[in-house]
Amino acid sequence: MKSHARVVVIGGGVVGVSTLYHLTKKGWSDVVLVERKELTSGSTWHAAGLLPLFNMSYSVGQIHKYSVKLYGELGAETGMDVGLRTVGNIRLAMNRDRMDEYHQYAGVAATIGVNVRFLTPDEIKELWPLCNTDGLVGGIVHPDDGYIQPADLTQALARGARDGGAEINRQTTVTGITQKPNGEWVVSTDKGDITCEHVVSASGNFVRQTGAMVGLDIPVIPVQHQFIVTEAHPAIQERHAQGLPEMGVLRESDGSWYMREEAGGLLLGPYEVGAPCCYVDGPSPDSEYELFQEDLERLAPHIEAAINRVPIFGEAGVKEVYNGAIAYTPDGSPIVGPAWGLKNFWLNEGHSFGITAAGGAGWQLAEWIVDGEPTIDMMGVDPRRFGDYATKSYLRAKNEEAYANVFTIHYPDEEREAGRPLRQAPCYDRMKALGAVFGQKFGWERPNWFAPAGVEQKDDWSFRRSAWFEHMGNEARNVAENVGILDMTAFAKCRVSGPGAEAFLDHLVANRLPKKVGRVGLCHALLPSGGVLSEFTIQREGPDTFYLVSAGALQRLDHDYLQKMMPTDGSVRFDALTNSMGVLVVSGPKARELMQRVSSADFSNAAFPWLSGQEIDVGLAPTKALRVNFVGELGWELHHPIEYQNHIFDALMAAGADLGIKPFGIRAMDSLRLEKSYRMVGTEMSIEYAAFESGLDRFVHPNKGDFIGRDALVAWQQKGFQNTFVTLEVHDVTDADALGNNPIFKDGETVGRATGGGYGFRVGKSLALAMVRPTLSEVGTELEMDILGTRHRVTVIGESPYDPQNEKLRA
Repeated sequence: MKSHARVVVIGGGVVGVSTLYHLTKKGWSDVVLVERKELTSGSTWHAAGLLPLFNMSYSVGQIHKYSVKLYGELGAETGMDVGLRTVGNIRLAMNRDRMDEYHQYAGVAATIGVNVRFLTPDEIKELWPLCNTDGLVGGIVHPDDGYIQPADLTQALARGARDGGAEINRQTTVTGITQKPNGEWVVSTDKGDITCEHVVSASGNFVRQTGAMVGLDIPVIPVQHQFIVTEAHPAIQERHAQGLPEMGVLRESDGSWYMREEAGGLLLGPYEVGAPCCYVDGPSPDSEYELFQEDLERLAPHIEAAINRVPIFGEAGVKEVYNGAIAYTPDGSPIVGPAWGLKNFWLNEGHSFGITAAGGAGWQLAEWIVDGEPTIDMMGVDPRRFGDYATKSYLRAKNEEAYANVFTIHYPDEEREAGRPLRQAPCYDRMKALGAVFGQKFGWERPNWFAPAGVEQKDDWSFRRSAWFEHMGNEARNVAENVGILDMTAFAKCRVSGPGAEAFLDHLVANRLPKKVGRVGLCHALLPSGGVLSEFTIQREGPDTFYLVSAGALQRLDHDYLQKMMPTDGSVRFDALTNSMGVLVVSGPKARELMQRVSSADFSNAAFPWLSGQEIDVGLAPTKALRVNFVGELGWELHHPIEYQNHIFDALMAAGADLGIKPFGIRAMDSLRLEKSYRMVGTEMSIEYAAFESGLDRFVHPNKGDFIGRDALVAWQQKGFQNTFVTLEVHDVTDADALGNNPIFKDGETVGRATGGGYGFRVGKSLALAMVRPTLSEVGTELEMDILGTRHRVTVIGESPYDPQNEKLRA
């Protein structure tokens, strides 16, 4: 075994071996994998081997697409049969909401180039003759989908990795991981130590033990998953005898099960409510090829549903029942990328669909390790999307919920209940008393919308305009006509200070930093490639002190990035402030009058201009007031020590009673931001789009001096952009607006994708933000957009259709 390597991968399941394989494909041959037992002996060996392309996530969808393509080529490359069966995958629908989900997914598929086709019940019967189609309204099929033999796939990837120079050490147990002062890692094993630059944890069920070795509480706990394999059935054997093709993988989402042929019989895999977490503290040291006792009683409703849909399933005898561990995260997506707080420690964990994701996850992690960034937007799987609120108890509740909801309809506005409420701003109870219907972001409870008197405080999820649409509209109108109050305590907040702070931040962001004390700027951190990683509102508090605010969902990512990029000479200090500072936003034409009633400060334009901040008192409470907001009206963000929040809230509500002050929620805020064409990180701004493609010309200054991503951005600009950010008016809308990931067409050809959409109540129009080809970005250009299977005419309109000159913001 080598004593030195560039990368050590821990874990010999399909995910770890794929990571090793892809590192060699990037030209890094000095890489080593260590596996405590045999390859595939954790969860890979008992996986059903399905390759579902279906995924509502833009990130995960691209990962799955790459995997399926790779697996189709791997046999020829390595000379090993991976057992790939491209039989197709049929998903059934029993109601309109399910079909809406499929149509929304089809938009995602179209934008990433995945082939999907809609089916009638009769067409389903043609593809799956043994299926009872009663009660179906339709379905979809992925012709390129199917299944594979997981152990054969892993061995082929291992051969490919070895051919590329990698070393694989089986029967080698990691006993410790330490980092030397020079940044190198030492992976200690029962066979000796390996010193390396990078460590990749792909340890599956052992992830929590691996994380503990380096002080990480990794948000992964496995859940038990059962599937049943039947004896051969004459009906399937007869099909084979006649030379008929194997029937595709069948999924009845509303029954929460999948089925495929297996050795002349059938394989049924249900996702049931009540499946328990397992290996909460990790497996035993001698765990290998381990299964749990089956519990068929738990599967009874799903077995019944399967027999109803495929009657022969009830006629075949049970040959085997597998009950094994599958890794899960709170949202069901894997964690792929850098660990927080540690340099050159990488995670490829939490794969609940590990066979499907292994190829793509290994590909992107190798890109990230070798080149410093991935090539696709990985925000949906970034390990830093969870925070330290994700305790072991939280994981048990959320991971079991995620498992039970694999097949439930995933509405765009869904807010699952397990593990909530958890993090609450002090004003939570006051907001609840005012009718708040909450969602959560990064563990924080946030009002999504407010139910007026007489309306139940209960959410309503849909791909179309939901029951809260009317109430959200009233909130938006009140902000435009009077004044609204919004809780944004979940914002990520920190202070960067010290003699090196200005130089550090100036190199980090593409905009010029605010020069005068008190001034505020919107600044973007780019990746070396020129795409956008993060967006910060930065206030200069003093000569060497800056206050930074960013998206609450990206707290760990943004703060981890800042700290990893800081110089190591002690010239820059980072202070986390998220949990100690609350934020209330007041917005609307009467905001100035409201603030004058609760504070002695001068809120005139001359004394308190737009994009400036001051330390003031609100009532008796110290407050940092920033004249910025995300809704396009006169207003202030009021940042305050969190213990004063209720005092400030009460003062504002009392003083604003005759001004029509009312709370508004995140959904109204999103509607208002669309009317201003305001971008968001992860949708309109992404590592996949150059900062200039996202229309950030006002905030990116290549001539200011060197900053991260500048040279690549300029080179990208000279090469020519493939996308341009536009605002669209959507015509002939009845009950469904764009949601994002809607494909955009010109003469039948896909020419772009919506990144977000909704209804603008101030302008009275259905709107979408989108990326399209530059040649189609002129105002007045007419295109088409798919919304839930209906083609709508869309027109490119000017940016910021509401108050394009920002007169209201500057009022």
